[in-house]
Amino acid sequence: MAYAVIRTGGKQYRATPGELLRIERLDGEAGAAVEFTEVLLASDGDTIRIGTPLVPGVLVRAQIVSQTRDNKVLIFKKKRRKNYRRRRGHRQSVTTVRVTEIA
Repeated sequence: MAYAVIRTGGKQYRATPGELLRIERLDGEAGAAVEFTEVLLASDGDTIRIGTPLVPGVLVRAQIVSQTRDNKVLIFKKKRRKNYRRRRGHRQSVTTVRVTEIA
């Protein structure tokens, strides 16, 4: 089974063809094609190529499925006995992509 490890948005993801990935926000509308050129590892079933740091000549093609926002993360600060409490929320923008091929 072919797979690749790509780097995008400061994180690494294991991508296989047909898989859905929720990654950091990318520019583009739903249906647009994207290419990931930062491939750190590529597997072709029995052979594994590890990059130093990138594997030359390999890229991962994907299609944007949707642009959404992730679940809310609550940030709560408190200092005991000082009557100090702060609550704040954050929702990260994410892009859902479907990996189409590893070339």
